[in-house]
Amino acid sequence: MKYLRNEVEIKRFGKWVRQIRIAKNISQENLAYEAEIEYSQVSRIERGIINTSISQVFAIAKALNIEPWVLFKFDEV
Repeated sequence: MKYLRNEVEIKRFGKWVRQIRIAKNISQENLAYEAEIEYSQVSRIERGIINTSISQVFAIAKALNIEPWVLFKFDEV
């Protein structure tokens, strides 16, 4: 079975997370703290370096005080 990795969409997702975080005036450090993930992980997600997990998506959404589905609305931006 082939491992699926869509570089374009991973980068778009990361940019959208960053836009939401900045709009809410939250630093990467604070987002990491609130989501209980490593600061470097937030940075890698936002830069589109890693294909993050669903568990982290839910943690990030909670830390940003949004519904998880909002993080997938990046196709409308």
